[in-house]
Amino acid sequence: MKKFTHLIDLAAERTGGKTLECSDDFFAPMENILKPGRGIFIEDKYTDHGKWMDGWESRRKRVEGHDWVIIKLGLRGTIAGVDIDTNHFLGNHPPYASLEAACVAGIPTEQDWVEILDKNPLEPGSQNLYEIESNNEWTHLRLHIYPDGGVARLKVYGEVKPDWSQVDKEDMLDLVAVENGGRVLSCNDMFFSHKDNLIMPNRGTNMGDGWETKRRRGPGHDWAILKLGHAGTVKEIEVDTCHFKGNYPDRCSIDTIYAPDAKEEKLNELNWQALLAETKLSADKQHYFTKELLHHNKITHLRLNIFPDGGISRIRVNGIIG
Repeated sequence: MKKFTHLIDLAAERTGGKTLECSDDFFAPMENILKPGRGIFIEDKYTDHGKWMDGWESRRKRVEGHDWVIIKLGLRGTIAGVDIDTNHFLGNHPPYASLEAACVAGIPTEQDWVEILDKNPLEPGSQNLYEIESNNEWTHLRLHIYPDGGVARLKVYGEVKPDWSQVDKEDMLDLVAVENGGRVLSCNDMFFSHKDNLIMPNRGTNMGDGWETKRRRGPGHDWAILKLGHAGTVKEIEVDTCHFKGNYPDRCSIDTIYAPDAKEEKLNELNWQALLAETKLSADKQHYFTKELLHHNKITHLRLNIFPDGGISRIRVNGIIG
């Protein structure tokens, strides 16, 4: 798997990605292309148009040209790589694809599009991974397929780049939210569900939409390190154990550092400062901490410690940039 796949999917439906327009989606609607997972296959499921497919699929082209779909990214940012996934599309996948991108406030015009991936081959039933050689920031994509066919999913991996010039220094915001450029850099365990769920929008939809570690059978505790989208001062912490009932952590604590230039692999070696002392948690509850915070220093990273193990749905780090 390519190294860029650990980054955030800027186009994901869950973070606001939308399909705006396509040339044709006769067999399967364009909206499917941004859904989670790789798509499923149900052998005997059909619609009035033909075989039901979990992806975007155009009809067989009988005229000149090729098909395309326009996507508004949920998160503005730089793109490191893409996955044009043809899972379950075997005799009906496109042989080739290319990508254009634009960075605009409204709807892109033809003059706004810039090619970021030239015409490349696609394998059937496969994750087709391509690195993108561009440091520009983008808001929209146009996926071209040649000449027609079906794509199960499009994942657009990159780094979120909020427009901080639009944020007042007195505005309270979630400094670690994915839409504000926050990242979960590492954790010691995510056996049951992924660390990135901690900073996703909204409350968790179920127990799988959180960060959950395996049952600890020895000494120690579990942890996750998060980087703020912008250095700032924390005013309130929310730790949400939504849906975690028989498996929520008994306690949690939070440590912080201000280390804007620190290398990720060296973070655990730095001198962390306690922000929240070890504190009891409850099942399926939003916990808010304000008076319990031990300092209001500027920080860039925090370490969420859970004792001894279990699941956290979301963490919110509400504060001001600085």
